[in-house]
Parts: sequence; structure tokens; C-alpha cells
Amino acid sequence: MFYAGLFIDYLKNYMKTRMEYRSDFWIEVLSDLLFNGLNLFFILVVFQHTQQIGSWNEQQVMFIYGYFMVPYGIFITFFNLWNFSERYIVKGEMDRILTRPAYNLIQLMLENIDPSSLFSALTGFVIMVFSWSQLGLGLTWYDPFVFVLLVAGSIMIYGGVYIFFTALSFFSDSPTGILPLLWNLQNYGRYPMTIYNKLIGVLLTWVLPFGFVGFYPAAYFLDRQNWGTFALLTPVVGIVFLTVALLVWNFGVKRYRGAGS
Repeated sequence: MFYAGLFIDYLKNYMKTRMEYRSDFWIEVLSDLLFNGLNLFFILVVFQHTQQIGSWNEQQVMFIYGYFMVPYGIFITFFNLWNFSERYIVKGEMDRILTRPAYNLIQLMLENIDPSSLFSALTGFVIMVFSWSQLGLGLTWYDPFVFVLLVAGSIMIYGGVYIFFTALSFFSDSPTGILPLLWNLQNYGRYPMTIYNKLIGVLLTWVLPFGFVGFYPAAYFLDRQNWGTFALLTPVVGIVFLTVALLVWNFGVKRYRGAGS
């Protein structure tokens, strides 16, 4: 209840702040939608020149992309710490966070909440529904529950990877340079893993498991016979990576000694 109250308070504060500049808010939403639209347009252009990518057709790749956007949109809503090192370490705002009673990471997430990113998740869900109807896929009574479980696992993977590398700010003056690289690597997850060579496949499955934020869970619905069981590892991988990341984060916080004078 304590953290639920904090979430509501931070959300109210966000809405009051953003509604003072409503045009900026909607421009931000529109720019996000246009960016996602360009990615979708790229997929459509590719399929103007080929019938399949690997063994996957246009609607299947669109479905994977739609799923990819759902956990990403939710994740980026709550974890928006791209400037963590500069703002909280170099400028010393982490000192302020640590004087408050709530868990420091949750405070940081709520302080930087960005609900406008939920429109990306909504857009991804619409793309999934459209592709589902075109593919003629069946729907069982437990599919919605599996979908929620897989999305939760994908969000935990995002959180685990980004929290881990953000936590490196406690050990180095400028570790955030790797975050743009991670952002580029995660985009590989919106395409079938089978189109990459084995080395990249292993990297995106077990080292930086971005295959589990797009392709593998989406493949559960597209080809259950071949990918269904493996796709269900998504929440397991998410728990493992998030646990490791939180351990590194907590160790980094204990190591933190303040900004100094």
C-alpha cells in the first residue's frame, strides 16, 4: 500500500507537470508513434522485395514486432534512467534519494516515470491483434494468461539488463556509454532469431537475452510445436537476470559514498 500510494502521488505530479505544457506532451506521444511507425514501415518495405525472411512471412514478423513493443513500452514507462550517471552520481542527487525511507531503485523509477510511453505498448498490442486476425491463429482460454506471463518475463529481462549496466555507474565515472549499444542490440529481438548466425543467436539468447523480449515469446503463439516449450523460459530468464541485476545494484549502492564537495 505504501508503494502504491507513492506511485499514485508521483503519477499525479507527472500529470500536473505535463498538462501545464500539453502540446509538448502530445508532441512527445506523436514522435514516439511516428518512430514506431517508421520501424513498421521498414518491415513492410522489406516484404515488398521478398515473400519471407528465413521461414517467416510478413504477418508473422509483424506479430513479433507487435509483441516486442508491448513489454518495451511498459518497461520504458517505469525505467527511464538514461542519464542516471550524470544526474544522480556526478551531480550528487543520489544523496537525496538515499535519505528517503522508500527503496532507492523504486524511488528512481517513480521519479522518472513516463506514462506517455504506454502508447507504444498499446500500438504494439493493436499490431498483434491485426496480425493475429490475418494469420487465423486459434485462441485457447489460457492464452491471455500466458501472454501476461510472457510479457512480465520480458519486462523483467529488460529490467535486469538495464539495471545491471546502470549499476555500473557506481563503479566507473562514465559507464553509460554502453547504454546506446544495448538499445541497438535490443532491437534485434523484434526479428526472428533463426535469421541470425549461431554466434549472434547465442548472444541474444543467453548473454544479453533480447531474444526473449520479442521473438521467443511471440513464437509461442506462432509456432507452438517448435517454440512453445522454449518460449515458456521467458519468465525464468527474466527472474534470473533481474535477481543478478538487483544484487549488483544493491552492492553498488552500499559502495556509493556520495558526491563529495
